[in-house]
Amino acid sequence: MANPPQPSLGYSVSITPSQTDRPTPQSEKSPVPPTPPPTSVSPVAPRFPPPKLQHDQIPSPSIRNLNFQSPTNGVSTGSPAPHLSTPPGPPVFTSPVQPAAVPFRTSPATPQPVAFSSGSTLPTSSPLHFSNGSADLQHQVPNATEDWVPVTNSPCVLFSAHKVLKQKKVANVPSLGFGALVSPGREISPGPKIIQRDPHRCKNCGAYANLYCKILLGSGQWQCVICRKLNGSEGEYIAPSKEELRGLPELSSPVVDYILTTNKRPGFIPVSDYRMSAPVILVVDECLDEPHLQHLQSSLHAFVDSLTPTTRVGIILYGRTVSVYDFSEESMASADVLPADKSPTQESVKALIYGTGIYMSPMHASLEVAHKIFSSLRPYKLNIPEASRDRCLGAAVEVALAIVQGPSAEMSRGLVKRAGGNSRIIVCAGGPNTYGPGSVPHSFTHPNYPYMEKTAMKYMEHLGQEAHQHNTVVDILCAGTCPVRVPILQPLAKASGGVLVLHDDFGEAFGVNLQRASARAAGSHGFLEIRCSDDIFITQVVGPGEEAHVDSHETFKIDNALSIQMLSVEETQSFALSMETKRDIKSDFVFFQFAIQFLNVYQADISRVITARLPTVDSVSAYLESVQDEVAAVLIAKRTLLRAKGHSDAIDMRATIDERIKDIALKFGSQVPKSKLHRFPRELSLLPELLFHLRRGPLLGSIVGHEDERSVLRNLFLNASFDLSLRMVAPRCLMHREEGTFEELPAYDLAMQSDTAVVLDHGTDVFIWLGAELAADDGKSAAALAACRTLAEEITELRFPAPRILAFKEGSSQARYFVSRLIPAHGDPPYEQEARFPQLRSLTAEQRTKLKSSFIHFDDPSSCEWMRNLRVLPPEPS
Repeated sequence: MANPPQPSLGYSVSITPSQTDRPTPQSEKSPVPPTPPPTSVSPVAPRFPPPKLQHDQIPSPSIRNLNFQSPTNGVSTGSPAPHLSTPPGPPVFTSPVQPAAVPFRTSPATPQPVAFSSGSTLPTSSPLHFSNGSADLQHQVPNATEDWVPVTNSPCVLFSAHKVLKQKKVANVPSLGFGALVSPGREISPGPKIIQRDPHRCKNCGAYANLYCKILLGSGQWQCVICRKLNGSEGEYIAPSKEELRGLPELSSPVVDYILTTNKRPGFIPVSDYRMSAPVILVVDECLDEPHLQHLQSSLHAFVDSLTPTTRVGIILYGRTVSVYDFSEESMASADVLPADKSPTQESVKALIYGTGIYMSPMHASLEVAHKIFSSLRPYKLNIPEASRDRCLGAAVEVALAIVQGPSAEMSRGLVKRAGGNSRIIVCAGGPNTYGPGSVPHSFTHPNYPYMEKTAMKYMEHLGQEAHQHNTVVDILCAGTCPVRVPILQPLAKASGGVLVLHDDFGEAFGVNLQRASARAAGSHGFLEIRCSDDIFITQVVGPGEEAHVDSHETFKIDNALSIQMLSVEETQSFALSMETKRDIKSDFVFFQFAIQFLNVYQADISRVITARLPTVDSVSAYLESVQDEVAAVLIAKRTLLRAKGHSDAIDMRATIDERIKDIALKFGSQVPKSKLHRFPRELSLLPELLFHLRRGPLLGSIVGHEDERSVLRNLFLNASFDLSLRMVAPRCLMHREEGTFEELPAYDLAMQSDTAVVLDHGTDVFIWLGAELAADDGKSAAALAACRTLAEEITELRFPAPRILAFKEGSSQARYFVSRLIPAHGDPPYEQEARFPQLRSLTAEQRTKLKSSFIHFDDPSSCEWMRNLRVLPPEPS
């Protein structure tokens, strides 16, 4: 069998995207073959609740009965007093979200992964066509689960469509594309079925036995769904009837976990001791002015209070030197100081970690000492600008890595152990790295700055790779007004599997992110294998990983699996896969199998296997009906953002989105009679609006002021889970109604009605807007603000990074944050306005004029006007 084309790996670490992402010109007869890829200030001390270790999709009890149409992953920020006025206690949400007055297009339900059922419009008895020469076993090999495939959804895998087109030419139209979002570390509720034995795997291709395999009941042989070869089961699948096989987890569920109780790692730490041996090292900038330091101290105090008693913590300060705090002194804050003009020598590191000091200690033994250390911090005294102060961030991280990997004393037992895996270093930075290894000059005008910047980036990437090799993740949380030189720090976080986040200050959102960063790891040593039916191949991967070395894994006769080494295993991450068909598909189904191998937080060796089956169709309309607009938009956005390396690239990508819309209308839409115009397909009615939000939003647009901020958002987006990615692309608009209910509305400026309050969730930011008439009534505005703030905290519970939550009144300066993220539709014809907001039909002409005059006018058009400017008619309403 011929080897499939190699995918163009689009990992966000270092990659050039495949050309298959570009829309195909009308004159082109076939797709181009893929080419290899080359914040808000809080005046009061923040209060932070301990992070709740729940899945981001489980709503909190207080709003569990809210019938939201598009749940997001989120975080309860435990926010301080509101920005406007102190309201009474928030109302309890006891009634469901109020439905819209009449049906209009809102954000639909979160796209569900494919239902693993045997139901299909195609006959299941049609003969299968094997492409590898194996025998046709349709009659000899009955399906163990035929007529009994449970309707089970896997939130770990979301396909852009629930059906696959048989015709290669149409299926591979790159402007729409086909693919999947895979979240390897995502928690599943209820959990998958657990199997404590070695899996049955195909000897030919390495695929796992699953519920779609056909079984020879007499001999127990099973047929692989990927390569169609027969395999033995050592007699385990011998049964008198199919019903008896349904008791086996792998033959009854699309998601199973194989757990190996043995561990091949040297120095394996038992479960009972593990949580005491997975430390968090805080690396703190000591060059802060007094206002920033006060906020940071409050956040650090709240952080250690939120940790479990067995969590091991180390504290390092950096400036011109590196100070490593010693927990053996209970009565005072003492530290060992190392020079930082160059990387610490091996002798100095040995003297440190083999000395008498205790640099990592469980919280139950060192909480009081940690509070003393934080209280002892003092503001920067020298009269030097923030950007020019000496900060040896690189050397501090090197010392932190040495402490994590070296022996450490446990105060509770007095034992010396190796630190183990799943360690995390959290850098609290207030400025750039300007001293020691990986540093850059204070000024951009330095004659050698470009070379030194390039050298610093290479050093930071190497340091991140070293951290990853030692199973340690480095997160960098930046705050304040001083530029931190994002291009230099980003490689350190990315190469280690961590994130870099910018904050307005060291207050509330920063403190919440400290807690989330320390608790978000789901596992380590992650490895992802993807196998597809012979008709499908993967063209591009975007996500927090790198191509794995084939020789490091078990080999099979013909293993065409795509292997990815994950930098970390966390539920806040996902991989975006782009796929194409090699040829016209003859079979009724195509199969996909995702095998995720990792060590969980208890050091159990887990292999999670997810198997999916999608029906194939001839009808283009049936295919378009199965397209999940939101998943497709996120996949398109990730492929597009991968190419937006800077501001000029972002402008080019906006033009690419324009061409994509035109190409989809040309290939899948209908031509208007007696016109050269094409109407966008009705089945994809939500997609243009989502892409318009992407085009003008913070990822590609200009509503975020600094390029460093846009760069951080793009890198975060490329690795983010589906829920956060969707909200970063398109905001979610919720209008407050009476009695604590909320109505979901389209994210258009028509929602700005002066007698209402509106919550806008845009992923990394949540805005609360109070209309002028409502704000004039102190009682009503206080109650509405309390309800909106409670809702904002509930829907962002467990989101990482934690969004900033801003509240403001209509007409205020900060209201521009809210207005700039809404689609400007006040200039649209009345019939289009009424299609989105039927409430406008009852307004008089005078009321319409008053309402229109209250809007802030924009230069860019609404989504409908944008499409018409592209000579594409908007889709007809359903």
